[in-house]
Amino acid sequence: MARIATAGRIKAQPKPPEAAKLEMPAEPTQALRFGKARSAQSVALLEDYVELIADLLATSGEARATDVAKRLGVTHPTALKSIARLKREGLATALPYRGIFLTDAGLEMANRVRARHRLIVELLLAVGVPVEAAEADAEGMEHHASKATLDAFARYLSQRK
Repeated sequence: MARIATAGRIKAQPKPPEAAKLEMPAEPTQALRFGKARSAQSVALLEDYVELIADLLATSGEARATDVAKRLGVTHPTALKSIARLKREGLATALPYRGIFLTDAGLEMANRVRARHRLIVELLLAVGVPVEAAEADAEGMEHHASKATLDAFARYLSQRK
């Protein structure tokens, strides 16, 4: 029985039936998995920004911090902070009154992210997910899928053709 604290008292809590079947991975294995997830979240932010900046540059010829903030649903100061990080990481440059531009490394990252996104959308559509849900779900999944998983998706899709 698990014990939980309630109003200063400890109360025995019965284990749910599925808990008896649960096997925890070894601590180092679990720590590695959680560490990868945290790292992926940090990189996901950069990837979202470079992908959006590349799209804005391709469609309208310019990417301004104001447009980035609106499209990502963040405040202008938040966008500026993230754009400063992109510049520190060598992924973008910005000129006063001229907007944001991607470096070769930033453009390469944007292209990789876009390709992962398209692959995941294609897989989700292939298994019957509606278009709007596939696009929305791929937006998060694209940052967390491993190369092995993406390769398996690509193999699966190529076998279907």
